[in-house]
Parts: sequence; C-alpha cells; structure tokens
Amino acid sequence: MLISEIIRKKRDGDTLTESEIAAMVAGITEDTASEGQVAAFAMATFFQGMTREEAAALTLAMRDSGEVFRWDLDGPVVDKHSTGGVGDNVSLMLAPIVAACGAYVPMISGRGLGHTGGTLDKMESIPGYNAVPDNDLFRKVVGTVGCAIIGQTTALAPADKRFYGIRDVTATVESVPLITASILSKKLAAGLDALVMDVKTGNGAFMPTFERSVELAESIVSVSRTAGMPCNALVTGMDQPLARDAGNAVEVKNAVEFLIEVHRDVRLEWVVLALAGEMLLLSGLVDDRDTGFSVARAALEDGRAAEVFGRMVAGLGGPRDFVERYDDHLPKAPLVRDVEAPVEGHVESIDTRGIGLAVVELGGGRRKATDPVDPAVGITGLIDLGQAVAVGTPLCTIHARDEAGLDAAEEAVRRAYRIGEAPAQSDPVLKVID
Repeated sequence: MLISEIIRKKRDGDTLTESEIAAMVAGITEDTASEGQVAAFAMATFFQGMTREEAAALTLAMRDSGEVFRWDLDGPVVDKHSTGGVGDNVSLMLAPIVAACGAYVPMISGRGLGHTGGTLDKMESIPGYNAVPDNDLFRKVVGTVGCAIIGQTTALAPADKRFYGIRDVTATVESVPLITASILSKKLAAGLDALVMDVKTGNGAFMPTFERSVELAESIVSVSRTAGMPCNALVTGMDQPLARDAGNAVEVKNAVEFLIEVHRDVRLEWVVLALAGEMLLLSGLVDDRDTGFSVARAALEDGRAAEVFGRMVAGLGGPRDFVERYDDHLPKAPLVRDVEAPVEGHVESIDTRGIGLAVVELGGGRRKATDPVDPAVGITGLIDLGQAVAVGTPLCTIHARDEAGLDAAEEAVRRAYRIGEAPAQSDPVLKVID
C-alpha cells in the first residue's frame, strides 16, 4: 500500500480504512515512511480531521507498534492522565490514594516541556528514585505496593514517539484526533482496564478555552470507549496554579505534606479526590462517584495513602524513611526571596503560564527536550485568585540557584499577578464527561 496514496486520500477529506491507517503507522514505526510523508499525513489530518472510528484505528495501531502490558492481578488496573499545567502534582497523591482503595495504578508519566511541569521530573528529585525501571521491577512494585509512577519506555507505543517528534516541529500538535491517539495509545499499551482524563482549561492549560478543552475531553472519552477501554473525563480549571508550589522538589514536598496532612491546598484537594472517586467508579470498586469521593478521602485521612506512597518510593530505590524525613532528603536551592505585593487590593488574575515560565527561567523546566532540570529551584507559597493583599504581602517565595535566575523569576511573577479591587473566583472542577 502506497503511503502517498494514504496521504492523498486524507488530504482530500476521505475516510481512511483500518488497513490504510495500520499501513501508515507501520511506515512511521519502521521508518519506511519518510519524515516528509509523516509530516504531510499530520498536516492533512490537522485540516481534515478524523472520524471517531479513524481515531480509534490510529490509537490501536500505535498501541500495537510496540509492547502491550498484560496484568495478572487480583484487582482492577486503572490510571489517570492530565493534559498538564502549573503546580499540578495531582499524580503524586492520586496514585497512592487509589491504590490504598484496592485498585492497581501503573502510572506511566512524562517529563516537563515548555511551561508545564513533568511528573517524572518531580519524582526524580527524590534521591535514588528509579523512574525508568525495567519491566520486572515495574511489575513487582505495582503488584506488591499497588502503584508505581514511572516514565515511558521505548518499548511502549514507539510509533507515537516518532510521530509526536515530527508533529512538534511541523505545527500539527494541536490536532484533537492526533492528541487523542497519542495519549490513548500509550495508556492502552499499559494494559489498563479503565482511564480517567483530567483535561485542563484556562490560561495555564494546553487548551486555553473551555470549548476546546471539552472537545478534547469528549474525543478522548469517545475514542477510548470505541477502542474498548472505559473512560471518563473531568475538565478542571488551570487559570491559577493548582498547588501553591511550582517546581520539582517543592511539589514533592507539597505532595507529602498533603498526604500526611501538614497542609492541603483546597482546590488541589478537590481535584485529587474528584479524580480518585472517578477512578474508583470506573474500576467497579464503588457504585457512584460520591461514594468514590468518600472512600478516597478516608484512605487519605487515615494514613493509608501516605503509607503506600512511602512503600512505592522505597520499592523504586528511594529512601525508606522518605515520608518521615522528606525535608532532609529533598534538594534545596541556596537563594530564597519573597516577592511582595506592590499595591493593596485583591488578586484579580494570574497569568498561570507566566508562573510556569518563571520556573523554567530558574532552571526548573525545559525549553527543549534535551535540557537538564534543576530539581531544587521553584516557587512556593503562591497566593490564590481573589485573596486580599496589602502592600508588602508576599505573593510567593522564589527558590533560585543564582542571582540572575532569582531576578528573572521575580520579574516574571510581578508580571503574572494582577491586583485589582474585586475578588475573583474559579471552580476547580468545571465539567464531568461520562
């Protein structure tokens, strides 16, 4: 089957067959389709779109381009995927909470790129933590602890890795069916029984408008079900950082303090428990999402989730006393400075993307995939939308490696916070798609 004919057919707006899509994916995987041909296919799809059936066929073909996990466990296997944001450390608490409730969570996560943080970078700020274990260790930790947060291996959905790399440099990343297939191919390859999506919306989200976020969420839910995996989605707000801390080690500290109840950001708690309830519902462990919310809260409140988190860290090579002595183990930046409010009023808006880029300026994120990340730097104590401030009230605290990074981050934070007269509000969970 000629790759050029598949491209032509999609270019002209025709519907591709399952075999044509499989041939295209084989060409991507085996390098028999040139980079130009892959780019042309991506651009044709960007403009012509795909039916649900086409997107499902693309998802399954990319899943089958590599290894597919098969689990033999005594409970449901479920995961969550987020489209990314700032101060979004949800996964660190969510996986152990759901595992403590009887599900298994093999959470395959990514690294940060651009203004969004990466779960994998956060976990790697824990000394000794092996974020890319071999399959035997991955299976062992999931089976004995209940969850493992690791990175994608090259064996899982290799077609997606090449396809995404080409999309990234050809302005075709924002195609809803291609985003859908990219996310779901990896999740299906992980052998899940069910998936819950957390699709962010707002000025710190990949999809900044509510309408586009809902479109993506509905696409993922529909295609996932067509591909045979139950899926629900939550559309959650990202018009301010989700946690009060943004960075790598600082978000891990925030997560541990959340689990052991030193401090819990209110919006973060609602998102975590709402997602946990949805995961328990889809797993069949509860009959309705309200019960799921309550069961998840109980696992958080009685310390079971914190215990699971500690066992996961130890199982993947981290300190066995990490939960008890997290502040001793996590790296710290040498320079610390508060950023103070210049005027009195209320926080009227926050440029969340700008906060994320301030972390990048500090060295805590990446401009390109090969950039190193400084785990110690970040921003803590970010105040919320609507909060009243006086002149000199700290908007946040910057943790930096050097004076240049400190100054650049302070300037970015000052630009990001707009202080006005009226308090503003934002809902953490905006829509459930089931």
